[in-house]
Amino acid sequence: MNFYEEFQKYREIFIKDLQGLLKIPSVLTEFNPNNPHPFGDGIHDALEYMLNLGKRDGFEVKNVDNYAGHIEVGEGEEILGILCHLDVVPTGDGWIYPPFGAEIHDGKIYARGALDDKGPTMCSYYALKMLVDLGVKFNKRIRIILGTDEESGWRGLKYYLTKEPMPDVGFAPDANFPLIYGEKGILTGEFSGKVSQDGLYKFNFGERTNVVPDKATAVIDGKFKDDFQKFLKEHNYSGSVKELDNGLIEVTVNGKSAHAMEPEKGLNAGFVLVEFLHEVTNNKLVHFIYQYLSFDTRLTKANLDYTHEVMGDLTCNVGVCSYEDEEVKLLLNFRYPLDTDVENMTKVLTEKGNKYGLTYTVLSDSKPHYVDPKSELVQTLHKAYIKYTNDTETPIMTIGGGTYARSFKNAVAFGPEFPNKEALIHQPNEYAILEDLYLATAIYAEAIYNLTR
Repeated sequence: MNFYEEFQKYREIFIKDLQGLLKIPSVLTEFNPNNPHPFGDGIHDALEYMLNLGKRDGFEVKNVDNYAGHIEVGEGEEILGILCHLDVVPTGDGWIYPPFGAEIHDGKIYARGALDDKGPTMCSYYALKMLVDLGVKFNKRIRIILGTDEESGWRGLKYYLTKEPMPDVGFAPDANFPLIYGEKGILTGEFSGKVSQDGLYKFNFGERTNVVPDKATAVIDGKFKDDFQKFLKEHNYSGSVKELDNGLIEVTVNGKSAHAMEPEKGLNAGFVLVEFLHEVTNNKLVHFIYQYLSFDTRLTKANLDYTHEVMGDLTCNVGVCSYEDEEVKLLLNFRYPLDTDVENMTKVLTEKGNKYGLTYTVLSDSKPHYVDPKSELVQTLHKAYIKYTNDTETPIMTIGGGTYARSFKNAVAFGPEFPNKEALIHQPNEYAILEDLYLATAIYAEAIYNLTR
């Protein structure tokens, strides 16, 4: 069976359903466990949208207390889990088309979530729908698990797994093709404390730890206005100055956002501003960032540049900074490979922070995830990819990103990004090539079919 050819009859309804999902602004605004919609109305609307599609097409669906849900078909004791999420990161600035417009231009559909992860969720859904419409019988139960909080803390999936069994085997359509069999550990650390102003009255950048911040602002003495403008011009940076009361100014710089797993692909606006601030203030927070973190995604300045022959380098994204009324909150996102000495890293960062009056705390730590590349799961998925691409050259790999696969014993990340294609995940103008989504749907259908014989 050629599932790519079979899918062609679904193209119009697929696009319609995908646009409907992409138009829902499913960004986390606030987590409130006392609210009937704990992750907000937008994420809840996206969950209900997918569950209603499942009802429309005759699947069994379940909403798990508005924390997550699943769409199910099949029989048997074992469960094949397809691990998706419906929440998206904030849109940021700089979009050509409306970030929730789901507009199609030149064969591309533009929207936040087009690739991460609403587009792949719809591909998975239509892969399963197509198999059911063909009358395929399965020897497992197949569940498309709909997560709601993947970009912020995984509280939805964690709650789901307290109510529902863990799948026996699975894949997350939330990364790259051909296949991801290993994911780095993900650790969030915080520097906090009380630091005297010493010429800096406010300093803020970033919204999420897993996004390189593209804007930073600071309030300083107005006498530095000309120096700041000269700094921007000399370094060809983008920024602005706003005059405030009491002889103060607010300075703003612009950077470039990127995913925290590859922070070197962005330009951290906080680092840009620190480059200026460390010359005009004596603020300890600024000098700490400059000394140990600024423009150093591998932590070589702190002698914490761990690496691994398979998983590659440790990376660090300084994602969020809040400094106001002398109170510091500085959040870092680490992606670390196997064999990283996390205990030593914590010790070193604690010592470095203490020198500047800062306390270091590990807020969360998700250990590295690894599945044997010779396993039946990996081999079956890889063959499905090769069948529809004839690509035997691109190797299966490990990544610094974190997908739902790491929450399951026997799961890997599988697509939807094809090799050598631009992917603006977590950036302005995120889009998906429609033909790539069609091809991914066929690959997922092949994979599901072969995993349930």
